[in-house]
Amino acid sequence: MNILKQILTCGVLLGGLFCSCANQQNENNNLAELTQYVDPYIGTGDHGHVFMGANVPFGLVQLGPTNLSTGWDWCSGYHYSDSTILGFGHMHLSGTGIGDLGDISLMPVLGDVKLEKGTLPDPSTGLYSFFSHERETAKAGYYAVHLDRFGIDVELTATKRVGFHKYTFPESDDARIIIDLERGIGWDTPTKGYVVQENDSVVSGYRYSRGWAKDQRVYFTAVFSKPITGFSVLDTTRISDTRKEEMHSVFAQVHLSKSLKNEPVFVKVALSPVSIDNAKLNMEQELSGWNFDQTVAEADKAWNEELNKVKIETNDIHVKRTFYTALYHTMIAPSEFCDVNGDYYGADQQNHSSDGFVNYTTFSLWDTYRAAHPLMSIIHPEKMKDIINTMLHIYSQQGKLPVWHLMGCETDCMVGNPAIPVVADAILKGYDGFDYNLAYDAMKASAMFDDRSLDLLKKYGYIPYDKDKSFETVAKGLEYAIADWSLAQIAKKMEKNDDYEYFSKRAMSYKYYFDTQTRFMRGVSSQGKFREPFDPIHSIHMGDDYTEGNAWQYTWLVPHDIPGLINLMGSKDIFINKLDSLFTIQGDMGKEASPDISGLIGQYAHGNEPSHHILYIYPYVGQPWKTADKVREVMSSFYSDSPAGLSGNEDVGQMSAWYILSALGFYQVEPAGGKYIFGSPLIDKAEIKVKDGKVFSIIAKNNSSENKYIQNIKLNGKAYNSYYIDFKDIAVGGLLEIEMGNTPSKTYGVQ
Repeated sequence: MNILKQILTCGVLLGGLFCSCANQQNENNNLAELTQYVDPYIGTGDHGHVFMGANVPFGLVQLGPTNLSTGWDWCSGYHYSDSTILGFGHMHLSGTGIGDLGDISLMPVLGDVKLEKGTLPDPSTGLYSFFSHERETAKAGYYAVHLDRFGIDVELTATKRVGFHKYTFPESDDARIIIDLERGIGWDTPTKGYVVQENDSVVSGYRYSRGWAKDQRVYFTAVFSKPITGFSVLDTTRISDTRKEEMHSVFAQVHLSKSLKNEPVFVKVALSPVSIDNAKLNMEQELSGWNFDQTVAEADKAWNEELNKVKIETNDIHVKRTFYTALYHTMIAPSEFCDVNGDYYGADQQNHSSDGFVNYTTFSLWDTYRAAHPLMSIIHPEKMKDIINTMLHIYSQQGKLPVWHLMGCETDCMVGNPAIPVVADAILKGYDGFDYNLAYDAMKASAMFDDRSLDLLKKYGYIPYDKDKSFETVAKGLEYAIADWSLAQIAKKMEKNDDYEYFSKRAMSYKYYFDTQTRFMRGVSSQGKFREPFDPIHSIHMGDDYTEGNAWQYTWLVPHDIPGLINLMGSKDIFINKLDSLFTIQGDMGKEASPDISGLIGQYAHGNEPSHHILYIYPYVGQPWKTADKVREVMSSFYSDSPAGLSGNEDVGQMSAWYILSALGFYQVEPAGGKYIFGSPLIDKAEIKVKDGKVFSIIAKNNSSENKYIQNIKLNGKAYNSYYIDFKDIAVGGLLEIEMGNTPSKTYGVQ
């Protein structure tokens, strides 16, 4: 058992004897020490795909180990089941279903790796090592591991743009560090590399690659604390097996002093998306010194400051660990994608100088528009203008808002127009610092494109399956309707009446897919006929009318018009019966179903995002106690403080954001505007730092696993009878008091 795990175990044992450690205040800045509850192992097992390593909130650098193994469960480069390390890359994704990055990997070794011109080094000859979790430590901003093969201790920390390595070699005459510009993660393939020794302590270079991000560019400079006594490069050109094109890759081998005697060797590696000179500037401004322990402390402080935006009280140490690790996971990305001088690599594959905003990347919007961005709008008001300005600059450079943006590249991954709800939500919540007219133009232009099946939507009013050969037409249509509704709200706000009418009509296009006979959303042809044969449970990944789901899951994807969906069902009673059935119907989705369809209760799939709002539909029909039942079941069954503590991919913060909001007691169902539907708070108390330095407090009285039903609510001392709370009431600060009980209330929420 490593030291971190011993500390966490002691925390559990002592929790009943002493007051919560979260109430202990840091003498210097009055911050609760909340990083102690972050466990980066959570989500590294099963299919969580989370990042493991050292970083700071929203930083460009995510410095951590990359396993030798590959495959779907290694999309972040690391999986808890593995025991090998190939190197320590400076960029990783967290929770995605596709692998990429892994750029600029360093690996300390002993002995000659035998670099030979024209061939790639065989990992078995020196580039990998076994390790054990017993000699591995992970916490916010810090990672350490012992490389069994070489007897080398590795410690890592980071600033936003600089990775900081500490290697303690055993006594040896042949200590070396490999700079690997060849290997990435998942789809990543190098296209061009360059590395040069500048003097006895500095090595610089760049790596271009193609993968999920089609034209990624990373520049770096590395500074060594010990003199470089030898330097060799393997520069290899080969033909790609998949694309049959020339690929250029580079390895460098740095030889260190032959007099190392258990002395630490430090390496600082600064990154830039623009140039080597900018990487040096980033190094100069962020990490000019060599104090490793101080950098670890500063990373911990950075995390602690962000985590203190939400202070909770609960008697359950497992809930506290799950909560703060989830909050940690929501702040790995979006990542700052610009240098300290504001330079960044744009969506037009050109370098730009920002006009006063911070540029970001890694927008998993099909996932994150549902909860991660609504959470950000509450606890990160200072970042909202930069996030929206980034999206507007992406629009200016590529002609549409981002879909799934990665390292300056549009991947066009997943369906719909998921940036539109995010931009609309920011406007409706009153955020400023960006051009509303440009924002409207960006949303409208993105909605009126002709690609990604929008031409068919404009022609037919829906997307016929016989005209769209790429499948997923129901999912596309429902997601476009959500975006169109969001855009219509802004058109109304800006008094663009014709546009309001047009996009409001398109927002109702979901009705075309609804079959009144089966009461499911189904693929429909250009002649208005539903696809046959039809099985509401069976699913074929990228080969039917849905995206990572089936008809049972997608029938509810109308978060912008729940009353309209109730009417389609025929009556409220029929609607409730159908919704109840979702959680009991059993059936085999088939061998070709996406593995993302996980976390099942009946056919409800919490492991994938299209289901995330469904539990919060019951209050719309006067049955909030059913939301309480299901929300508590999901939080206790599908989230935990173990490596397998997520029921599906983390998806760049979305899975965790759902938990954070739900544990606080509410969730935003409508895609824009800030109507947060009440569920069942898991915590006893919370203090949330909101806009302008104000605090929004939540007290759940008589709360317990049995007392999970809301009895009544008070807002700022006055009775509050609505089944939701508006963003504006949260953002101004105040006190929300929720009385809990062990039986459903006969008065609250039944109207």
